[in-house]
Amino acid sequence: MSMQPKEPAEIPTETVRVARAAFPKSSLAIRVRDELGPLFNDQEFADLFPSRGKPAWSPGRLALVSVLQFVEGLTDRQAAEAVRARIDFKYALGLELDDAGFDFSVLSEFRDRLAGADAGRRVLDAILAAARDQGLLKTAGRARTDSTHVLSAARELCWLELVAETLRAALNALALTCPDWLAQVAEPDWFKHYATRVEDSRFPKSRAKRDEVGARIGREGTLLLQAVYSKEAPTHLRALEQVEILRQVWVQHFHQVQGQVMRRGPKDRPPGAIRLVTPYDREARGSVKRDTMWDGYKVHLTETCEPDAVHLVTNMATTLATVPDSVMGQTIHDGLAARECLPDEHWVDAGYPTASQVVAACTEHGVDLQGPMADNTAASAGGPYGQDAFTIDWDREHVRCPDGATSTQWHHRRSQQGLPVIRVRFSPADCRPCPHLRACVNSPKAERRELNLRHRDEYEAVRTARTEQRTDAWKERYKVRAGVEGAVSQGVGRCGLRRSRYRGLAKTSLQHQLTGAAINLARIDAHLTGVPRARTRISHFAALRPAEQQLDGAT
Repeated sequence: MSMQPKEPAEIPTETVRVARAAFPKSSLAIRVRDELGPLFNDQEFADLFPSRGKPAWSPGRLALVSVLQFVEGLTDRQAAEAVRARIDFKYALGLELDDAGFDFSVLSEFRDRLAGADAGRRVLDAILAAARDQGLLKTAGRARTDSTHVLSAARELCWLELVAETLRAALNALALTCPDWLAQVAEPDWFKHYATRVEDSRFPKSRAKRDEVGARIGREGTLLLQAVYSKEAPTHLRALEQVEILRQVWVQHFHQVQGQVMRRGPKDRPPGAIRLVTPYDREARGSVKRDTMWDGYKVHLTETCEPDAVHLVTNMATTLATVPDSVMGQTIHDGLAARECLPDEHWVDAGYPTASQVVAACTEHGVDLQGPMADNTAASAGGPYGQDAFTIDWDREHVRCPDGATSTQWHHRRSQQGLPVIRVRFSPADCRPCPHLRACVNSPKAERRELNLRHRDEYEAVRTARTEQRTDAWKERYKVRAGVEGAVSQGVGRCGLRRSRYRGLAKTSLQHQLTGAAINLARIDAHLTGVPRARTRISHFAALRPAEQQLDGAT
């Protein structure tokens, strides 16, 4: 399809007359058009369409339909039907009453174009730009962020289901691409085991028999891979996506021991960051956060939180499920900076702030990243000979211990995690005769004290943060972060935030950009109609919880 960009048209007179009569108290779609105007124009999406070919439906209008679809939780068919039949949708889109709309499949094609160019951000950007023009977006001040799990669109599989379904998917792909070759290669039993979906069959209950089934699947998958990679097989079969997935899954879960295909032990399997969990979504990963285990992704939602303004979502960042929160600060701040939505203070839970993230936020973006800084958990961290008891002279590059000894070595090194640190060592000649040596060191055989220090800016940032966070004033200020749970709850209840509608990271990320845009439209509409923000429900007993426990619960 081709697209010739057009400027948003005025709402037809007859559409206005009928909409006013049908909705005397207005509706969300009508209020959004009246207050914010045309949110999208075709030019914003012109690069997604060729200049020649069959004319496409207005991408600016499709973007608005996509957001309204998420606002109301509609399927593609329902959204297309709403454009054809609902007066308020026609009003928001500026359509004539007799406009027949489009086929529901157009929405899927439009999402493919958005996801392919990572253009979902443009949708959320346009909503924020319109809100800023109307004075509804106040980015200076405070913002808050939280993450939540996102289940993959593919069904969660146990191990036997994973390997069996992976093999079945590869057989189906080969049968479609080269049926004559597969008919010669396939064993007779394969049709009994893999002709139908795995959930249609029953695996044995006993562990021994389940292990036998797993071993059989491993052998049969290995035979198929050997056939595909043999000289007699057509070379293009190796490039099939499902065949490559089969190869990866077999490498991750099986190996050969004395010529026998065996399942790998738990310690011999790859880490979760690269381990596939389903043959139907290559980018989904398994992860664990406290008591929650899931296969899929993770999303980080950031919103403004000034008390006298509308709380609007300013950034949605989607990652693999295994990416920790502690590395996301830079990504989130870069996204906020691109939208000119950087806050002065950014409030997060204990998963986000690290020494490097706090310093980077301040130096690169001028953002004060605030959140509970994890305590030093090293065995020698506390007590009279903990790290804080040592006096550091950064300019002269030496450290003095509580008993007056001065370090003799100061070297720049890398930690086990690859982070830059300063390794400080004291002389054994000073430490051996010290009566407090055993209280100062961790090892019973150590003859001197060693310290691993962060660089000066990070060290001082952590020390300052930990000191400040012990005060009642900081604990009172930190309460503002809890409100972001309401944004996550709204996204879950209204837009299905925790369940991906689509497969793959790109489309899941697009879903979250549309979710953020939909939450913003709903909140702007609530502001226009005077609907107050809901208060957090707390039981009478929970309200008596001490402040220290409230902080722990928030992290």
